[in-house]
Amino acid sequence: MCGRYASSRGPGDLAEVFGIEKWEPEEALAPDFNVAPTKEVYAILDRPLKDAEDPTPVRQLRTLKWGLVPSWSKTPEGGARMINARAETVHEKPSYRRAFASRRCVLPADGYYEWVTAPEERQLEVEGKKKRPRKQPYFVTPADGSVFAMAGLYEFWRDKTLPDEHPLAWWVTCTVITTEAETAPLAVAPAEGPRALADIHPRMPLMLTSDRWDAWLDPSRTDVEDLRALLEPPPAGLMRAYPVSTAVSNVRNNGPELLKELDGPEEGTLF
Repeated sequence: MCGRYASSRGPGDLAEVFGIEKWEPEEALAPDFNVAPTKEVYAILDRPLKDAEDPTPVRQLRTLKWGLVPSWSKTPEGGARMINARAETVHEKPSYRRAFASRRCVLPADGYYEWVTAPEERQLEVEGKKKRPRKQPYFVTPADGSVFAMAGLYEFWRDKTLPDEHPLAWWVTCTVITTEAETAPLAVAPAEGPRALADIHPRMPLMLTSDRWDAWLDPSRTDVEDLRALLEPPPAGLMRAYPVSTAVSNVRNNGPELLKELDGPEEGTLF
């Protein structure tokens, strides 16, 4: 899954990497080293400019809320639970299938955090014990230091309790697409602990390599089977993972120190 990630690159860097043509300076976000659901996040999307006569899609950097609210939803409350969409079923789930067909985006990140799900913890859950061991968080990021481009979807939701001119009348929300975690060895693994992403958690965000960005963002591509082909996991061996402080487990903690690599798991944590 993806429940927390880091995003420190600014609009200038992202514009250069993704070929962004349009972004609004007033929507610039501060670096965020502990991005959590319901926060405002950057998204890259191809869409005609608002009120423009030219219908040609323009690559834009937009600020969206993480946690998708379907256009048909009566209230936005469910958005906090819809932070992830499974690649295997995204094309058929009512909450995602329309966005999958025409409202796809890339969510840029430095990498994502994942808390280890080890056999010991799973056994405790099976036994129904309430107290579970403290989980060790890991930071997963491209081994070459490039942007981690997560496949995403976005959606528009109208708050009908507000007038059209109200700044909060329209919500634009997003979700991260996830896939099965890689079982192949990491490009760089920690000295002790997991050797593959699947050793940390059974799911991972779907990373899009740069050769898929244009096709994924192209709103004219609407054939479901054609789009599903873009959901193939990236080549194995592109990622590294390392243990970080359990301070990241508290969303109120936010700073570059959260990305500091530890020599090993913190005492009292799994792995």
